[in-house]
Amino acid sequence: MKNEKFYVSYNTVHKLVKGLAQKIMKSDFDPDVIVAIGSGGFIPARIIKTFINRPIYAVGISYYGVDKKHKTHPTKIQWIDEVQEQLKGKKVLLIDEVDDTRATLGYCVRELLKYNPEEIAVLVLHNKLKEKDANFPVEIKRYFPALEIEDIWIKYPWDAEDIEDHTNREKAMLLNNG
Repeated sequence: MKNEKFYVSYNTVHKLVKGLAQKIMKSDFDPDVIVAIGSGGFIPARIIKTFINRPIYAVGISYYGVDKKHKTHPTKIQWIDEVQEQLKGKKVLLIDEVDDTRATLGYCVRELLKYNPEEIAVLVLHNKLKEKDANFPVEIKRYFPALEIEDIWIKYPWDAEDIEDHTNREKAMLLNNG
């Protein structure tokens, strides 16, 4: 890829999520609930709710403390303990924007498995094609990435300070690489 950054617009996010929703609906996985990993999984989770209307629970996982220093492992900053009984025996669709090192996703899956769901499927917009720091437990049999891409910095629209510029950068990137 010629660019140092991979720009993704809101329109592209919507199209990717719609495609993922169609994959899920064609599979035999019918989730009971959606669990969104914040902050990157919030918007994809809300969009998928449009297509597969299920309740959304939000969790916050962080590699950084309030001092903005990187930690050695992910930690919970917001969790769903109060709804754990609602997850027992249920099919859970776990959503995040990117599977980079897999540390956050792996951590979330292990924590959710403590609630004894029937099944957990993982959905991401982008899976970076690189060695992961963690593997999914054997209980994870369904993995839905919208796109698999090289290990490059992804610029999502929710991080843009100027959304018009961000969207134009995606268009230029697509023209230069298309």
